[in-house]
Amino acid sequence: MRSVNRSCHGDPLAKVAGMTTSDSREVIIEATPEQILDVIADVEATPDWSPQYQKAVVLERFPNGRPKQVEMTVKAAGLTDVMIIEYTWADTSVSWTLVKSGQLKKQDASYTLTPAGDKTKLRFDIAVDLAIPMPGFILKRTLKGGLETATDGLRKQVLKVLNG
Repeated sequence: MRSVNRSCHGDPLAKVAGMTTSDSREVIIEATPEQILDVIADVEATPDWSPQYQKAVVLERFPNGRPKQVEMTVKAAGLTDVMIIEYTWADTSVSWTLVKSGQLKKQDASYTLTPAGDKTKLRFDIAVDLAIPMPGFILKRTLKGGLETATDGLRKQVLKVLNG
C-alpha cells in the first residue's frame, strides 16, 4: 500500500479508493492530558462538538470505564456510514482502529498528548483507505474538515467542559 500525505498524487480529480491517505494536525489546549482524554472518552457527546458524527454508542467498555468498542454513525462528503471502531488508551494517548465499515477499508487514528507547562500539545494523526471511489479533491476537503474538528473542535469542547 502507498501512503499519500495531503495529496492524491497531484490530480484533484483522481478517484481515490484502495489507497491509504493520511494526514496530521497539532493544536495547543489549555488543559492537562487527563482532562483532554476524559473529553475524548465521552464518545456519546462527540456529535455535540463534531458535526460529522451523527450518533455514537458504546458497545463495550474497559474495566476502568473507558470505551473499548464504539458504533458511530458518520456523515461526510455526502455519504453516511455506520462504523465500529476499537480504542486503545494510554496515559498520554488514545488510538483507534476500524473494525467494520461500509465506506472504509481502513481507518487508524490517534491523539498523542504532550504536556507543555499548564497546557498540552495535542497531535492528531489519521490514515484512511476508502472502500469506494471518491474524487481526490473531495477526499482532501473532507479530511481537512475532519482534522480541524478533531483538533480545534476538541479544544473548544475541552474548554467548554472545563469552564462549565
